[in-house]
Amino acid sequence: MNRFDHDAPMLAEPGDSLADAWRRRDLDVLWHPCTQMREHPHVLPLIPIARGEREWLVGMDGRRYLDAVSSWWTCIHGHAEPRIAEAIATQARTLEHVILAGCSHAPAIELAERLLAIAPREAGRAPLAKVFYADNGSAGVEVALKMAFHWHRNAGDMRRTRFVALGNGYHGETLGALAVGDIPLYRRVYAPLLTEALFAPSPDRFLAMPGESPEQCAHRAADALAALLDAHEGEVCALILEPLVQCAGGMRMHHPAYLKRVRALCDAHGVFLIADEIAVGFGRTGTMFACEQAGIAPDLLCLSKGLTGGAMPLAAVLATQILYDGFLDDSRERAFLHSHSYTGNPLACAAALASLRIFESDDVIARNRATAGAMARHAAPFHDDQRVRDVRQMGMILAIELAPAAGRRGLPAYRAAIAHGVLLRPLGDVLYWLPPYCIGDDALAQLADVTRLAIDAAFQEDVCA
Repeated sequence: MNRFDHDAPMLAEPGDSLADAWRRRDLDVLWHPCTQMREHPHVLPLIPIARGEREWLVGMDGRRYLDAVSSWWTCIHGHAEPRIAEAIATQARTLEHVILAGCSHAPAIELAERLLAIAPREAGRAPLAKVFYADNGSAGVEVALKMAFHWHRNAGDMRRTRFVALGNGYHGETLGALAVGDIPLYRRVYAPLLTEALFAPSPDRFLAMPGESPEQCAHRAADALAALLDAHEGEVCALILEPLVQCAGGMRMHHPAYLKRVRALCDAHGVFLIADEIAVGFGRTGTMFACEQAGIAPDLLCLSKGLTGGAMPLAAVLATQILYDGFLDDSRERAFLHSHSYTGNPLACAAALASLRIFESDDVIARNRATAGAMARHAAPFHDDQRVRDVRQMGMILAIELAPAAGRRGLPAYRAAIAHGVLLRPLGDVLYWLPPYCIGDDALAQLADVTRLAIDAAFQEDVCA
């Protein structure tokens, strides 16, 4: 058959189902992200998906799977959201792409205006004023890091070359983003290629000392950060953190008091504050942006994932006017010469605008708070399960941390959940619920039931690391 004929019949083996045929076809040609490919398809299930419907994914075999992780935390309004799909289709009939250097277009302008209007604000502080687009979260982090470093260079301060990040933090897997991440699984191999960041202790409330409240834990971590900044006075250009939840680090959560202290410390030391809200922005924690819960605004705000409702790749970095002004000069070298071919893609911007309209028309934040309450009720029995080390929640993020073991608790839990029609993707020994905002109570009940079955499987099956 013609190698480009996608409608040509697949070569099937005797007994092959349609899903089996697609699975074999996939493994012939694809290298999947964040996957040990040797585990496919026998150890790690590979599920060919035909379509999505709200909180559900439908496999090639017709089986339905509850998407409990919003497909890597992106599909906040659910799959195949018709209002976003229509916005993309309408835009595609007009302008699919144009270079954003020297040209502009309405969706990019309108989206930037809207993002700046809803961005976190802080009393007495100038608001975020400019938007720089990228095409994924890691790229957005790279943009923010480079901006912070370059601004100090333009100001004539050559000593500020260091970044401060938090222990157990994660900001992406490009080299710059990896350098400010602290998850060994991702960074260990590439460590020789990375710049050397300074790591402050995480304010993770799970690490609270006996008798210490989450707020006291946050202040203790902030005291350690203050000592670090004092020890490296004049060397640090920016501090980067994930507000309220360290997601890839196991959905570890901290008290908003830490953010208030960090904001004050950054101001005192002349350090830019970069808030990585790529995973926690757009209503996931109970407010539109996590920074709002501390009443602070960063100097640079990184957004992606839920920005387009999961429909298109897009990232946005919001910056202050002061930061922007630091690049204005007759010298081209002092300009921010960073680009992506798909910067400000009109289709992605149209999708993001449609997503923001859904927030307004459907009162998403209020609905999310009610859904978060339902999630808490369905998860309540896990607090008394002796196999569960901790249950924690921040808005529509709920984590169930299993008792540690020598083997991989997460893998048998994942396999069991798939077998019962739920897509969970554990982080080590942490099972988490991060569903689309449209999830209903019946689906939450199913998620709780299957999570219990997954925990049963995790403690019945011994899988070597």
